[in-house]
Amino acid sequence: MKWASGEETADNASWVAGEVAGCDFRDARLGKRLGSLLHQLGGSIGGTIPFACQDWANTKAAYRFLSNDDVDEHNILAGHFQATRERANASSDPLLILQDTTEFSYRRNEPEQVGFTGKANTGKDEAGRWRMHTVCGILMHSSLAFTFLATLRVLAATAD
Repeated sequence: MKWASGEETADNASWVAGEVAGCDFRDARLGKRLGSLLHQLGGSIGGTIPFACQDWANTKAAYRFLSNDDVDEHNILAGHFQATRERANASSDPLLILQDTTEFSYRRNEPEQVGFTGKANTGKDEAGRWRMHTVCGILMHSSLAFTFLATLRVLAATAD
């Protein structure tokens, strides 16, 4: 685990503030909690919520936030979408968008609780018929936006 330096922590706080500024919560405290949670998770990329939150009170607050009926993906992502639009509009360079779809498959006794992603065959049975089963899970569609100039800067910085 790499602990953030003071400069990285300030950058993280600045980034979090920009990402939550356009969030659409009825209660302003939920926006503050999201900012706090993003800051904690940003300091522990890839870690679990309990590891990122460091203590039981913050961990419980994170889970309470995520299970709150007044919090949904629209509320959480509204700020990120607004910040992304602002970054895209501020760029004079063409934007390159790299897209990917990843399928997360889960085995469940009640697949309707997760969602269906399709059907798959698992080979043939003794009679030679295809055995089909329903695959349950979620599809994650992700996009990474960057400018060509920014890519050249990163390549130049890593070529040393």
